[in-house]
Amino acid sequence: MDMELEQILRPPELPMNPYPPKVITLATGNKMVVRPIDRSEVPVLLKAIKPTIKIERDFYDVVGARLYAELLGWMKHRVRNEYCLVGQIDGVLVGAVNGRMLSKKIGISLHTLAIERGLRIGAHLFASKMEHHIEHLNQHEVWITAESPLGFRRWMIEYSLIKQEGVQHELGGAESFKLTRELYYKNKPRLVCGSRPCPPELLEHAKKEIIIADEKTITEQICGAKGAWKI
Repeated sequence: MDMELEQILRPPELPMNPYPPKVITLATGNKMVVRPIDRSEVPVLLKAIKPTIKIERDFYDVVGARLYAELLGWMKHRVRNEYCLVGQIDGVLVGAVNGRMLSKKIGISLHTLAIERGLRIGAHLFASKMEHHIEHLNQHEVWITAESPLGFRRWMIEYSLIKQEGVQHELGGAESFKLTRELYYKNKPRLVCGSRPCPPELLEHAKKEIIIADEKTITEQICGAKGAWKI
């Protein structure tokens, strides 16, 4: 590899405060650890995301393909100021979210992917992403768009997001909305869950290994072959 040229190709990055891990107790009583990952853990996530590219339900194919490309680009230093948070139950990956800093003041919400459905995992992880932008990255607002009717209901309607006239989200397509600091803190008591610090034994188990289901199980979890499928 031409390292001199590689340094030119790699984008500069803004300093980013780390996301402090937390634990969320789900309706089933299961403990979901929400934590950031680093680039070294991306290959495992790619294996979990890849099967979703074949699933048309609720536009999982679009979200899966885009999230796969974004994480691959981040791993290879081709995306600027990106981060990824994952949700794990007993080490098993149940969802992931990613975003990035457009600037010090403006955050970009990229994608939210729930692999285990029926437990509001997607909603909890999206809320954790908003928490990261507003509370830990200290940003003024987050720009958000939706790629499915379900996503529109969960984000735009549930958070009463503000429509941005004349602003194009970098994901393209649908209209852009924003979450302000005022809106975030108004919604926080209702939508942002979890406690800190995350118990050391839970965090250690989560960091030790990201366990992923096989392709058949992932498809069943998303499509509802074994029960409820709503996020």
